[in-house]
Amino acid sequence: MANHHENIPQRPPATPAAPAGPVLEWKSHPASRRPMITVAVSVFILICAGLVFSLTASKAFATLALLVLFASLAKYYFPTRFRLDADGVTVKTMTQTLHKAWSMYRSYYPDRNGVLLSPFPSPSRLENFRGLYLMFAGNGDEVVQFVGDHISKTSAEDGEKDPPA
Repeated sequence: MANHHENIPQRPPATPAAPAGPVLEWKSHPASRRPMITVAVSVFILICAGLVFSLTASKAFATLALLVLFASLAKYYFPTRFRLDADGVTVKTMTQTLHKAWSMYRSYYPDRNGVLLSPFPSPSRLENFRGLYLMFAGNGDEVVQFVGDHISKTSAEDGEKDPPA
């Protein structure tokens, strides 16, 4: 019996269209920018694991302490890639890719290390949990300008006031 599916043309996989407009991409890797602090933090983690072992005499607990402390600093040890475009913000870490539309954010708060994108129109205690922090890599002015342009557009479309800079 002949295979009836042989003559069915195969469609190529759909590729997402590239967003129109400017794109800003960069990689932030704090551990490589501050090697002395990286060594100090690594030694501290090893000392803590050694202390756990000396107090409990358990290799399992010492290993667990080492893993938990190291994992809690993953954003410091491993590079994070950021992409800003007309559609929104994409953040790629070792374990996940997160994409959020500009419409999710109502305000932003820059500091010397990065900028916090907040879903709230005014300061809130919840923004550290619901917001998104973009770490700079020597490109702070450029990132803040890009974020300001897109969050201002989103807020203006929603009829809100411009966010604080």
